[in-house]
Amino acid sequence: MTTAVNTPANAAPKAKGPNKFLSWVMDNGALVGLIILCVALFIATPHFLTVNNFLNIGIQAATVAILAFGMTFVIITAGIDLSVGSVAALGAMVSASFFTDLNMPGWLPLIVGLLTGLLAGAICGIATAYGKIPSFIATLAMMSIARGATLVISDGSPIRTADSVNWLGSTVAGIPIPIVMMVIAGLICWFILERTVLGRSMYAIGGNLEAARLSGLPVKRIQITVFALSGLFAALAGLVMAGRLSSAQPQAGVGYELDAIAAVVIGGASLAGGQGRATGTLVGALLLAVIRNGLNLLNVSSFWQQIVIGLVIALAVGFDVIRNRTAQ
Repeated sequence: MTTAVNTPANAAPKAKGPNKFLSWVMDNGALVGLIILCVALFIATPHFLTVNNFLNIGIQAATVAILAFGMTFVIITAGIDLSVGSVAALGAMVSASFFTDLNMPGWLPLIVGLLTGLLAGAICGIATAYGKIPSFIATLAMMSIARGATLVISDGSPIRTADSVNWLGSTVAGIPIPIVMMVIAGLICWFILERTVLGRSMYAIGGNLEAARLSGLPVKRIQITVFALSGLFAALAGLVMAGRLSSAQPQAGVGYELDAIAAVVIGGASLAGGQGRATGTLVGALLLAVIRNGLNLLNVSSFWQQIVIGLVIALAVGFDVIRNRTAQ
């Protein structure tokens, strides 16, 4: 006699062990890659696993990570921001100019620099939201404008920064402040994405902009906010760079927008929008820093380093394509 077992019609089959592990690896590919890379470098060179080297990696990753946290907001909404490197330089240069020309005291130069980035990002957001200019074009134009303004203000020469900005590049009680700023920026990014209506709205817009608009979301206002946040984070990154050098450099941040985009994509975000996490972006930035650090320790030419970084980015994008096809 056969006994029938009643199973709910909508009960989802439980993933088996190997499938669950494969799914976890697909969702955390950057973290797995970072762990494997660290183990390989530990075996390859005795200089990798030291406190000083880890702090050095953190400092190297800080600027790119802060830029990438702002970029994460933009990419989640299916946009792109090519201006972050130039806006970083502009924010630092405006801060330094106000300090030297107006003798601005205290923390005001730092605030002015952050507001400069916020304004530049907001302009890109307005151009995208109301001008219907693709974010690629709007931020490409801002990249040129911000870099040109930086050169005009500085006349092509470095400008001394305020003590409040220099503090961002210092070390307190053995802890580098750039790493502290990276952690704070990451926590802010995580909080916005995971704990606010704004963060949920970003995912909705990136997933389906028209559906988000029809559901009543203020799409244009959110787009402006997203680019303003990207500009704000870029300015913070620029001020951290300037603080490390005690001066604002007119050519600072050149090419950093590509590293920021790479960190976000390596961290699991989709260029199609709707996906991305602050933790993934942090891992992506750390992975890039560890690769560069390891290649330097192994005395690999900087020319080959660019090839390796390019291959890593290509693999990350390919991984994203495979993941999206699997999800469909």
